[in-house]
Order: sequence, then structure tokens, then C-alpha cells
Amino acid sequence: MSSQLHITNGDSFTQKLKSLQLKGDIITWREMLCEGKTETNVGSESFWKTRFEFLHKNYKVSKSWFVEKTLKEYRSLCNHKQQDQIILWFEYDLFCQVNMLAVLSWLKKHRRYAEIYLVCSGNEDQTDKLYGLNDLSDEYLLRMFDKKTKLSQNDIEYADYVWQLYCSDNPIRLENLMDYDSYQYDYLSDAIKSHLKRFPTIKNGLNEMENRILEMAIQEKPKSKKELLGNLIGSQGLYGFGDTQYERVISNLKPLFSSFNPVRVNSRGKSIVLSESNYYSQIRDSEVYLGGALKYNFLYNTETSRILKL
Repeated sequence: MSSQLHITNGDSFTQKLKSLQLKGDIITWREMLCEGKTETNVGSESFWKTRFEFLHKNYKVSKSWFVEKTLKEYRSLCNHKQQDQIILWFEYDLFCQVNMLAVLSWLKKHRRYAEIYLVCSGNEDQTDKLYGLNDLSDEYLLRMFDKKTKLSQNDIEYADYVWQLYCSDNPIRLENLMDYDSYQYDYLSDAIKSHLKRFPTIKNGLNEMENRILEMAIQEKPKSKKELLGNLIGSQGLYGFGDTQYERVISNLKPLFSSFNPVRVNSRGKSIVLSESNYYSQIRDSEVYLGGALKYNFLYNTETSRILKL
């Protein structure tokens, strides 16, 4: 009998997976590599040092929490050396897809002889709705497990290649990737497109998400910041962000709001949404990274869907 190891996208799904009583141990990948600086050498000392510095500075993550929640789980992964089948459980969104790439890059280097399988949720019925793993019934998840995708060596090499590009200092190289269809990642192409839209636009210096926050605040007039956050998360498309991530984006836009209870955008914010003025010089931060690239060293052209280097 082959032995199995499951690697999941987060704590809530880990609990659900435990209830399915599949064979094998479960490791939870507790990271959010879609935000902050990343390095190619997943799991190295410098990789974790860079990640802790970002999480501590931006999310007030303590060293003890980071060691207990992230590093202990990573060390547990390192200690699971005998399993010959490793099953990854991830979802369609940018948050999950970037974590998935990093895990596959690590597996390529450290588990060369294991069989790697992928269970990835998203488009599960005839509607346009995309499903997270926690949205699905136990019976459906067991069927997905039975039909899990075995990744070839080429699939794994490709994921590692995309990870190297994500961690490079030039997102234009990611933009030029065209051969997603040759590999077994149904949602990676759209996730990368969403990533590129996180660079500031030429039209007003804000990226797609920042523009959407202002537009939603103007059009829907939420009664509170909590309502705004709920609306954003409920209609966020392919980002897969949580409350704390949106809180951080909104805090960077604070000068463009006159009030958060109720939520109101001031005249300056409205002129920026209309592209009558540009907010690039005010929001620019020379220490903000998206993957390996400095966010404000590039601009996104919404008309051509292309990245430009400044």
C-alpha cells in the first residue's frame, strides 16, 4: 500500500478534510505568498526571514505566532519524507494559486520521487460560480479525490518555472507566458492575469482592486466599513483575499474617504476614479513588493492589458 500526505490551502479546509477520514497525514500551508516579497528558494532561511519581516510589519504577526503556526507546520512537512503520494488541495483564486506554485517548487526540489496529485476546486457546475473547497459537500470532495489529477514531471517543472518568474524583479516575463494550456492547471492563467492587474494603472495610479474599492463605495454607499468589506469579499472575483487584506488596502486609500460610517468618498477620490487626477505620486511606496517585483516600478495599461516598466 502506498502512503499518502495531504497538503491543504488553510486551516478551515484542514478541519473539513479530517472529517472525510482519508488515509494519510495532513499538513496545512499557512502562508499568503500573493502578498509581499517572495524569494525563489522556498523554505530556506532567507525565504522565511523575508516572509516574517513582511508579515510582522504589515499584519503585526508576532515571532511566536509565526514560529508556532507557519514554521512548525513547515518543519512537519520537512519531516514527512516517506510518503510516496502527495495530494495538494487548492482553489482557483490568486491567493491559492501562488501558494500552490511555491509548494510545487519545494516538492520539485525536496520530494523528487513522490507522485504528486492535485485537487483544485473552481468551476464545478454549469453556472459561472466558482467554488472554494469549503463550499463543496463531503460526497463531492470524495469524488474529486477519486478523480484527482496526477501531475507529470513536466507539470511540476512548469509550476516551478512560473514560480521563478513570479519571484523575479520583472513581471513582464510573467505577462509573456502563453503556454498554460499545455499543463494541468485550469486556473493559473487567470490568476496570473489578476496578479498583473495589481500593478498601478496608467490612468490614475491605482490598481484594479483599489479602483474597485472606490467605485463600490461611490455606487453602493455602504453604511459602514464592515458592509463595504462584506461587499468586496462577496464579489472579489479571482483574488481570494480576506478581511485583513482588504482592511490594509483600504487604509492606504484613507485620504480619499471623508467617512467610513457611513462610507463616503471625498471629492479628490471621485476625481481620481474619473481619471481626472492621478494618485500615483501620493500612494507610491518604494518598499512594496508583488512577488519579486517592486509594485511602483511598473504601470498597467488597462487598454492594452500590458505592463510597462517605468
